[in-house]
Amino acid sequence: MTHQTVGYPRGHPSRPGLPDDPRAHVTEPDPACPVEITLAALRGRWTTLVIRELLRGDRSFTELRHALPALSDKVLSDRLAHLAEAGVLHRHRVPGWPPGTRYSLTPQGHRLAPILQALWDWGAQHQSPGHE
Repeated sequence: MTHQTVGYPRGHPSRPGLPDDPRAHVTEPDPACPVEITLAALRGRWTTLVIRELLRGDRSFTELRHALPALSDKVLSDRLAHLAEAGVLHRHRVPGWPPGTRYSLTPQGHRLAPILQALWDWGAQHQSPGHE
């Protein structure tokens, strides 16, 4: 299923952003829609910034907190758990005392890089007058 705004009329030639897929003809949002799945993975304030930091390489919780100092421990923990559940990141236990955890993107997480870049590019071209 595709997002309701991505579908196209039957018989219309395929165009960028308009998948040539019979599932593209939904009439209401569907949680199984690939666009909805992507949006669900990116949900929540700070999520894209956490992904950005992990695109730069593996990080510990502390390293993520230092990179994003305004982000609370609670919200960071929530975002990391959500991204792990969505299959976007791996948690790696590091032996030692105290034991640690490193976070890294999965292959699916790395595939979000061009999506985030496309969102950045679109937003940069469509800034509201007060944000230029």
